[in-house]
Amino acid sequence: MNGINKFCAKILILTLSASFLLVSKMSQQSNASEYIFETPKVLDFTVSKDSIEIAQDNSELSFNLIISHPIGIASTKTLLWFISRDKKFELSTELFRQPSEVKNLVTFTGNLKLNTTLSPGIYDFYADPIEGLSNKNGLPNPKTDIIYPSAFNKFPDAERSVLVRLAGELNLNNKTFVGPTYSSNVRITDDKPITFSLDSPIFRVGEFYDPIKYFNKRVQSLALKISSSTPTTCIQDSNKLKFIAVGNCSFTVFTEKNADYLQTSISLSVEIASARVKPTLTLPIVTSQTSISLPKVINLNLVYNSAGEIVVPKTLSPTTCVPSGLSLVTIISGGTCNLIYQSMATNTLLDSDIYQLTFEITRSIQTISFSPPTTVKLSAKSIALFATASSGGAITFTVASPDTCSVTGNTLNLLKSGNCIVHASQAGGATIEPISKTATVLIAGSDLERNIICFAGKKSKNVSGLNPKCPKGYKLKR
Repeated sequence: MNGINKFCAKILILTLSASFLLVSKMSQQSNASEYIFETPKVLDFTVSKDSIEIAQDNSELSFNLIISHPIGIASTKTLLWFISRDKKFELSTELFRQPSEVKNLVTFTGNLKLNTTLSPGIYDFYADPIEGLSNKNGLPNPKTDIIYPSAFNKFPDAERSVLVRLAGELNLNNKTFVGPTYSSNVRITDDKPITFSLDSPIFRVGEFYDPIKYFNKRVQSLALKISSSTPTTCIQDSNKLKFIAVGNCSFTVFTEKNADYLQTSISLSVEIASARVKPTLTLPIVTSQTSISLPKVINLNLVYNSAGEIVVPKTLSPTTCVPSGLSLVTIISGGTCNLIYQSMATNTLLDSDIYQLTFEITRSIQTISFSPPTTVKLSAKSIALFATASSGGAITFTVASPDTCSVTGNTLNLLKSGNCIVHASQAGGATIEPISKTATVLIAGSDLERNIICFAGKKSKNVSGLNPKCPKGYKLKR
């Protein structure tokens, strides 16, 4: 055991000594006829190294086991077993009780020398049960179960074990991956469950085979690689396999050997078929529909791709029409119905092109009456607009000459002289077409006219014009 572990063990013993002395005193003060049966507690069970090199002369492990019991510990020693994960090698050593002034807290220690005949790998260890004392003659002493250490190692699947290496190599023969996860006559398995793929690979020209999709990695730090032995049919492309020709493709999926694991590999052979093709679709012919009695359902007939599979439509105009079922379409409103069809990829076909089917749902025509005055004076500043639609719907007014005029509700604001273009619109509805009518209003006058006040004695006169002047006998007020 290294110095740090010995120091920590001493601190632990000193810290717990006081509490167990108190427990012992309380136990002595209790009724002597009371039988205390309490299993000894394992406070600590450690090993000096979590990894060891058996090729070195100092290939020795130290073990430290601390046990407590309120009455005391009967055992003076116990046997420690050190066993390879594959059960081919089994070593043992005795752990001896160390002297202590506290009978309720006992430490057992021992060493184990590893010889060079051992095979590298993961080694588990445990100690035989430790027996406590009984406070009443004739009754059995309580004892622990077999004692295992708590987790101390960060190596996967060896959290309570020691790694034994030879020349730096662990040489674990664990399966670093399992699979494939699709139907196959050849498969690597272990004692853990496999997560199977929802999709199978497509063994056709132009397709790729990605091993990450079709194998479960057990050691995440190792790269899953692939190689081909038939390069005329399939080749390695990055870390995937690409199928380039019809015929037999033989390939190997593997992880390379490293200091911890031996190589894991699986060889597979598959037949590569011709490339997938893009199917064609034949859409139905749909005549224009009317908006009478909406909503209504029409049957467009089934659409098949060139492989005979049904293709279901989707809508690009959900406020006008919505597919319902394989070929039925519910018409909600008048307007343009836009439907698209696309056949999805399968193991034998690619995605088809997107086909679009468009047809009109005609709405009732309405009329609009809008006749504003053709000429107005700028000095009027504003006029009211009036319009009616045969549908009785609300009218909206807008202008196309914002420098000359503007609209507020149904009021036309006169801003400057010139042509004012006004639109009167009715939005229509599900069964009625929208309508709009345009009129031009000439705004007469000039926004450059001035107004002056002229005086002749007590008399005054207003004069307007582009260049207004006071009449004879009048003077401009300064």
